Amino acid sequence: MNRETSDTTLANGLRVVVVRTHGAPLAEVRLVLPYARTTPHLAEAQELLAALFGTGTAASGTAGARTRQDVADLAADLGAELSTVVTAESLVVAASVLRAGLPGVLAVLADLLLRPAYHEAELALAQRRAAAFPRTPGPRQRLRRALLGHAFGTHPLVDAPAAPTAPATPGDLYALHARAVVPDGAVLLVTTPDDPDGVGARVRELLASWSGGPSGLVLPPFARRAPRPGRIALTEPAGTAGTAASGSGSGQALVLCAAPAVPDGHPAHAPLHLAQLILGGSASSRLARRVRDRHGLAYAVSADLRGNRAGDWLEIECAGAPGTAGRIAGEITDCLRELAADGPTPEEVERARAYASGFTRFALATRTEEASALAGFAAAGLPLDWLEGYRDRLAKVTHHQVAEAAGYFLDPARMAVSTLDEAEHDHENDRRNR
Repeated sequence: MNRETSDTTLANGLRVVVVRTHGAPLAEVRLVLPYARTTPHLAEAQELLAALFGTGTAASGTAGARTRQDVADLAADLGAELSTVVTAESLVVAASVLRAGLPGVLAVLADLLLRPAYHEAELALAQRRAAAFPRTPGPRQRLRRALLGHAFGTHPLVDAPAAPTAPATPGDLYALHARAVVPDGAVLLVTTPDDPDGVGARVRELLASWSGGPSGLVLPPFARRAPRPGRIALTEPAGTAGTAASGSGSGQALVLCAAPAVPDGHPAHAPLHLAQLILGGSASSRLARRVRDRHGLAYAVSADLRGNRAGDWLEIECAGAPGTAGRIAGEITDCLRELAADGPTPEEVERARAYASGFTRFALATRTEEASALAGFAAAGLPLDWLEGYRDRLAKVTHHQVAEAAGYFLDPARMAVSTLDEAEHDHENDRRNR
């Protein structure tokens, strides 16, 4: 990439990437830790640790113990914002700060990593909140687990978290911190107007004593690389969807489909991306025009490329009124069959190319978005300039290549289809379709 960059791996296994930016005097910090829920009995502790990370530090030789308020006051004094985000496979610690506050933010982060404090009062508060607002799987989550289970087989992304045998204790969180919040396998990315080598040296000084890992909290690959085709249907009791009594109803028909895909670095990814956009990537896509505009069956229509260490798939999602899932699934199948058989028009390819190229620019439009994107590339093993180079790859994709990608990846015979609807309406649709 054109920007000045320092990219080193410390002796403890931490990859440190520092990218020099120009313009606004802002710095961004992203720490990406492997954090997949691969061990069911750790699910509660993983959720609590993510919620409580940053709420306190233990005393050290140079600083006293800090409470949640102390950490918040220190961040405010530095002009910084600290946050944590959990994805399907990572715990991301993020910080945004003015240039002058970067050394202080790195020092605070080092304290949180090396000397965490998980107080009983904070843990009890988090547990009371969780009990007051229990996270029961919603309709879409249940349907997605069923779809992925059918398509790819048993996997941590499919399995529901195990019920805890006993409430988590501070000791459980310290033990998980020692296992999961470790340098080996983690990536620390910093964007800053300052000299990358100098910032990298400061990171080494602060985190040289950080040890541990790898955590093993990494998603295993799916049992199958491509989804197993077929149809599965979930039903909800008629008349209970969306009611307070049921607590789990959707009040809508849901359709989720999984088709084959390839990872970002694969030569077929760019042609597939354009085919995906033509299918359902925008308000003017074929699927939106057919299912929503022409037939009025769905109010939410999308097609997206999904991928992580488990595998890659193209996911199609539609939501409509109860009783329409069967018709929506049929229209999706017909739309895919036509696009796979006939291919897109040259005009569709050019519109999708312009849309995708413009989106790559928006993805790096702000310092916050840029830092998050670069950290994601680094954690995934992609070059830091992957997105910038992607525009060039999109420009070289031919109409024939997009048609080939549509013919293979969008073939409905290769797709898994799942639906969730009210039982009463499903029976009525079955009678009408006989």
